[in-house]
Amino acid sequence: QVQLVESGGGLVQPGGSLRLSCAASEFTLNNYLIGWFRQAPGKEREGVSCISTSDIYSDYSDSVKGRFTISRDSAKNTVYLQMNSLKPEDTAVYYCAAEFQPYAGVCLQQSSLYAYWGQGTQVTVSS
Repeated sequence: QVQLVESGGGLVQPGGSLRLSCAASEFTLNNYLIGWFRQAPGKEREGVSCISTSDIYSDYSDSVKGRFTISRDSAKNTVYLQMNSLKPEDTAVYYCAAEFQPYAGVCLQQSSLYAYWGQGTQVTVSS
C-alpha cells in the first residue's frame, strides 16, 4: 500500500521559512508525480506545487511562485517543499500526493489526478 508521510510543519513568524518533507517507505517516489496541496479553514483545497517523475518539470501556483521550491532526493526517497518568505495567508494544512506515472515529463496541480495522499501537516504563519 502506498503511504506518504508529511513532516516539517509548525508555527513560524511572517517572513520565516519552513521545509516540508514527504516520505515514502514501501515504494520508490521516483516513479511518481508528486504534488503539494494545501487547505485553509473554510477554503477549498488548492494546488501549491508539483514535480514530474523525471524532475525535469515543476510548477507552482502564482501565490507561491518565487517563494517556494519543490525538490526530490532520490537517495532519501523524499520530496521537499522549501517555503521562504512565508505570509499569514500561507497558513493551512499541507498535503503531499502521489500518482504513479513513471514516464511523465510534466505534472499538474489538479488534486483529482493524484491517487495517494498523506495525512497532512499544519503550517501556521503568525506573529
